[in-house]
Amino acid sequence: MTSPNPPERNEPRQRAATATLHSDPFGPLRTRGYLMLLVVAALLGVVLAAGAYGFLQAVEQIQQALFDDLPKGLGFDGPPVWWPLPLLGLSGLLVALTVQYLPGNGGHQPAEGLNTKGAPSAAELPGILFAALASLGLGAVIGPEAPLIALGGGIALYAFRLLRPGSDATTQAVVAASGSFAAISALLGSPLLGAFLLMEASGLAEPVLGITLLPGLLAAGIGSLVFTGLGSWTGVGAGQLVIPSLPAAGRPDVAQFGWALVIGVAAAAAGIGIQRLALWLQPHVNSRRLVWTPLFGLAVAGLAIAYAEGTGNAFSQVLFSGQSALPDLLLHAGDYTGGALTLLVVCKGMAYCLCLAAFRGGPIFPALFIGAAGGVALSHLPGLPFVAAAAMGMGAMSVALLRLPMTSVLLATLLLGKDGVTVMPLVIVAVVVSHVTASRLVPAPPAEPAAAAAAAASVPG
Repeated sequence: MTSPNPPERNEPRQRAATATLHSDPFGPLRTRGYLMLLVVAALLGVVLAAGAYGFLQAVEQIQQALFDDLPKGLGFDGPPVWWPLPLLGLSGLLVALTVQYLPGNGGHQPAEGLNTKGAPSAAELPGILFAALASLGLGAVIGPEAPLIALGGGIALYAFRLLRPGSDATTQAVVAASGSFAAISALLGSPLLGAFLLMEASGLAEPVLGITLLPGLLAAGIGSLVFTGLGSWTGVGAGQLVIPSLPAAGRPDVAQFGWALVIGVAAAAAGIGIQRLALWLQPHVNSRRLVWTPLFGLAVAGLAIAYAEGTGNAFSQVLFSGQSALPDLLLHAGDYTGGALTLLVVCKGMAYCLCLAAFRGGPIFPALFIGAAGGVALSHLPGLPFVAAAAMGMGAMSVALLRLPMTSVLLATLLLGKDGVTVMPLVIVAVVVSHVTASRLVPAPPAEPAAAAAAAASVPG
């Protein structure tokens, strides 16, 4: 079966379109086809925001059923301390089976960062969904954003190909990006934050940026309205990420800017350590995933149990993405000792590393939680208010794992509401220091043969 538009037939058309785009960057905005594309993007925003809402609610309901309802149904007052062991072992087995036997590898491997390069095929979507639900629902330390990006882009592309089977590759890419915009913005609670995330992650640049961004923003904006409306109609919440009722942050001073340098360097070292260890473990997991993924799940459960036994706090603070636990951590920061917070950072950081290597999901929210916990732990030292410390920790740890500085600044500041504006200068310094430090800690990629030859030829003989 041949494609309706073989690559060799599309190539001259795409070259001509690219030349036209560079000579008249706003030309596509005046075409009827682009207006139709905006209509399609708006419709996709409605559908995919509802789908994203359903996905997040399914994860929450699975967690509620397995970690709360089931123990009580078995006669326990609450989940016993050993409860994560069977669930994380089962999670590892289900993820390994999904990755092994369904197309698409269960989605991209999160240790490699946030992947936005191309939408998955329709055949890969069930595997991505099952692996994500098995990871997120049963307690793996991984976020929901990567599966949402993949599922949003893949569903949008599949639907558009059914409607317009003869569309060119560029239009299909814009539609897929719009689907990802709508899905991720529903999670993050802000169309602009979703736009920054996908722009930085995909490396879009003018003139392609403006043409791609408008349908995505429209889909994200309408999708956010639908997502918020669904939360209001169903009464189960709309996933609001802004943390209310935090104490007012004071104006930054010289001491806090000094702490920004310290936090930036420390977060870079910790983040790169987590990621490089996960990347080292990943090939071993891939070679025998039916063995190693369940074992890693048991190890994650062991870390959660060790934290609970060592501090008397709930093991759930180590498990899961940290998205739901982050507000409680900041609102009750005074209830934690410095030792408990340090143990939380160590245990969740190690669990995060193992999950990056073996499970399926995204890297954002565990990095935010670990950065916040580390910042609050440092706030026990002189000259560092805990709100500013948490914001700097979140931004610095996020950029160490994501390599997206603008997105990391926005994530850390928008989560804090009005306090975020006050501490933004500190967050920017911490993010820049962490980004530069992390870049120096990672070995440079091997030079391309052509680039290496050109560099050698430029050296005087």
